[in-house]
Amino acid sequence: MQEAADRSAQEPGEDGPSTRQQQVLDAVLDLLAEGGDAVTMSAVANRASCSKETLYKWFGDRDGLLAATVRWQASKVKAGSFDKAKLDTSALQASLEEFAATWLKVISSPTSIALNRVAISHAASRKSNLGQIVLANGRIAIGERVKPLLEAARTAGLLAFDDSETAFRTFFGLVGRDVQIRVLLGDTTLKLSQREIAGDAARAVHQFMRLHAGPHAPASAKS
Repeated sequence: MQEAADRSAQEPGEDGPSTRQQQVLDAVLDLLAEGGDAVTMSAVANRASCSKETLYKWFGDRDGLLAATVRWQASKVKAGSFDKAKLDTSALQASLEEFAATWLKVISSPTSIALNRVAISHAASRKSNLGQIVLANGRIAIGERVKPLLEAARTAGLLAFDDSETAFRTFFGLVGRDVQIRVLLGDTTLKLSQREIAGDAARAVHQFMRLHAGPHAPASAKS
């Protein structure tokens, strides 16, 4: 009965994976956390209680499944949600802080740590192209979702910069600092509570908006 239900579920589309597909992608993340080499189509099918035929139909192959998993994890980072017609300093700050906070929460989660460790290992050994999959569907894809917000803020005179990719990299660096490398290396002294993440996000956004204050930015953002 489960296989029949899987066959009837819609394929991944612009609206994202279905609930059943999300369960499959969560199963991939669980397997990655247990050890990257455990992620085979058979292992995922067993863990998610579905058939390999269904996995191939939905995701194409193992790389397609891994790419969908990375996109699913990256979708938890809230980026680029704004109303261009109503964009002001408060809305810009709120959108950037939401991105910063959710990104810090995602990269410090056990599943993301495991995923990135496996991707780095595979990139170094050339065992697979998981590193490129994570880069394309993680950092690069997230940047493409945030840059329209930065460009809209530039148009509104709230920010000033020449190149949106360079501006995003600056913002990304202010948010991330040394957090990701520390969690990847197992730094147990780094505590990222919800309150600390919110504080770090607010501080990074304040620094970025001061650094790139536009002609219509409030005086407080320029001092």
